[in-house]
Amino acid sequence: MGSVFGDRFKISVFGESHGPAIGVVLDGLPPGIRIDFDRIEAEMARRRAKSRAYSTKRHEKDKVEILSGLYNGFTTGTPLCGIIRNEDTRPVDYREMERLLRPGHADYSGYIRYKGYNDIRGSGHFSGRLTAPIVFAGAIASQILETQQIYIGSHIASIYDRKDTGFDKANITKEQLLALREMELPVIDQSIADEYIDVIENARKNLNSVGGIIETAIIGLPAGIGSPIFDNVEAKLSQALFSVPAVKGVEFGEGFNITTMYGSEANDSFYTDGTVIRTRSNNNGGINGGITNGMPVTLRVAIKPTSSISLEQETVDIKSWENTTIRIKGRHDTCIVPRAVPVVEAACAVAVLDLIICQFGLESLSGGEL
Repeated sequence: MGSVFGDRFKISVFGESHGPAIGVVLDGLPPGIRIDFDRIEAEMARRRAKSRAYSTKRHEKDKVEILSGLYNGFTTGTPLCGIIRNEDTRPVDYREMERLLRPGHADYSGYIRYKGYNDIRGSGHFSGRLTAPIVFAGAIASQILETQQIYIGSHIASIYDRKDTGFDKANITKEQLLALREMELPVIDQSIADEYIDVIENARKNLNSVGGIIETAIIGLPAGIGSPIFDNVEAKLSQALFSVPAVKGVEFGEGFNITTMYGSEANDSFYTDGTVIRTRSNNNGGINGGITNGMPVTLRVAIKPTSSISLEQETVDIKSWENTTIRIKGRHDTCIVPRAVPVVEAACAVAVLDLIICQFGLESLSGGEL
């Protein structure tokens, strides 16, 4: 099933961008978990379009209605279903999409895959709008993980050719991650935020778009989670992260940069203070052999430039099979990287919770340490 993720903790995303509603079913939640609705609203607000010139003019409230799986504020352990009504739709903007293929979008591949029956309004089920239910699922997963002192946070590592200071991969604190969560543009070097805004605004004025990189850290995971070969931690996280429509690359630790190091530089030397074993560096991103080693799990996610741009582009009329051009209409973000940050974190939270439940069972989340 293409819209279902997870082994023991499963999420199933449904709906279309300009349909009546979108939503998600969470199956495999432990019973008795109190849900913090303020936390859910805070996460949904992080993803919501901001009042910026470069943000989409589509403004959805993204209020989640829970239909099942919750009683008196606690999870029941049965499937939890949440829906989000689409209220600010404008399908008229997409009428010519029935004929003209938008470069960078899934119009052609979706047309072939679903034999022309795919919903083309705002990309339908392929839309970034479907990341809202993922954020909701991730907000619940994060609440459960934080009872185990597992925290997830991110900063915008780059937008176009501007770059932020990276995490000190061996020394990442809960306080640092929580502070980033409160920022509209989460960055480590505060001076780079204005440069990011300038780059995005320049792209907007030129009817273009820009992408960037999000660096994420997961702290508090004990050593020993995961399995070698197919069910490894990198594979599970990557599968969840590539569910985000704009993601085009994922790397762990130093990633591709590790190829420029000697083995003596790339290896993370072990040491102990008598109570715990750690590594002095964290080039491997907290994972060895597909299994966590107790260090922060760090990863970087490449977000492509928004596909919908106002510049004229070459395309094909799928009805007549004639070459033509297109100027994309509608309401779109010049850069989706800032709004993608909570989506990336949510995908990580869902994947990590599934890993933990697969390895330790639901009982492990009823209290105590893993």
